[in-house]
Amino acid sequence: MPHPYVLLSAAVSLDGYLDDTGPERLLLSSPADFDRVDEVRASVDAILIGAGTIRADNPRLLVNSPERRAARTAAGRPEYPLKVTVSGSGDLDPAAQFWHTGGEKVLYTTDKGAERARALGLATEVVPLGADLDWRRLLTHLHDVRGVRRLMVEGGGLIHTQLLTQGLADELQLVLAPLFVGDPEAPRLFGPGGYQSGRLRLLETRRIEDVVLMRYEPTAPGTGPLPVAADHHWLALACELAAQCPPSDTAFSVGAVVVAADGTELARGHSREGGDPVVHAEEAALAKTDPADPRLAGATVYSSLEPCARRASRPAPCARLILDAGVRRVVTAWREPDTFVAGADGSGVLAAAGVEVVVLPEHEERAKAPNRHLLP
Repeated sequence: MPHPYVLLSAAVSLDGYLDDTGPERLLLSSPADFDRVDEVRASVDAILIGAGTIRADNPRLLVNSPERRAARTAAGRPEYPLKVTVSGSGDLDPAAQFWHTGGEKVLYTTDKGAERARALGLATEVVPLGADLDWRRLLTHLHDVRGVRRLMVEGGGLIHTQLLTQGLADELQLVLAPLFVGDPEAPRLFGPGGYQSGRLRLLETRRIEDVVLMRYEPTAPGTGPLPVAADHHWLALACELAAQCPPSDTAFSVGAVVVAADGTELARGHSREGGDPVVHAEEAALAKTDPADPRLAGATVYSSLEPCARRASRPAPCARLILDAGVRRVVTAWREPDTFVAGADGSGVLAAAGVEVVVLPEHEERAKAPNRHLLP
């Protein structure tokens, strides 16, 4: 199901701590960086923090700049982003500033937690998620019911850890402060967990007074039927490649990317690449890989259109090429229509051979865009 774009935001000491153990909050960001955070808040639809952050810091979680709030209202948006918190127990202080400043608020909790939260009279919408907290269900509700497209997560460390280990974070904005905490009892940004393999991609570094902002995005594909954030990133790239295809009235424009399990891009390709009028995207990409590369067995092929099961232009369809390469996972945006091949079912061919096929229909319109002239 579609989720918002999830942006994790945090500031840490050089030794990876979010705070110290003193009675007052440790200010890690510089004044200029606090203003940057205010700018990011103003750009999103919702801001999320955990119950522990409410208890420890009692934040207001506002957009502080009047000019930025005015720009939001001028654009037809609420003055403040939706404020979101998560608590399994529902045991939160009704007097906390979180509930009594800014605009709308929502609490996601368990069924039992919802009973407690309602009994406390918290000034918020209470959404139970079942017997346990379910992040995918939470994000789907934010997207489908509350219309949230960009979600900023400001902590704490447990929530950041859960979203990263479940592959649900699209971006990490990390500010590194020039100081040490050194107290093993102090809270850290990330805890132990089953993180995805591979290196994150560095998107930006920026000096802001005496701190450094680093922006990263995950690159490692998922490993099963549930998509992770990196699956969306790579499929979006495949759709961009489709837009680069020379136009045709007799074949679809498709883009494809082959990505190793650690997030390394092995190859990319698109339809009619290199002046070949009949080459398919997956075919073009796989031709650039070494058939003996052991990484292919754990790789994912991203294709803007499902790989073909039958074709007249070459002996082997793309589904067959993928199987021969040993790839066991394919992510696509769009099932092939009957425009050129009746009853096309490349996904079915792959699935019957044991390949995990994941369809992300939220990318379908982008995949169709360069093919509009071929569609009814």
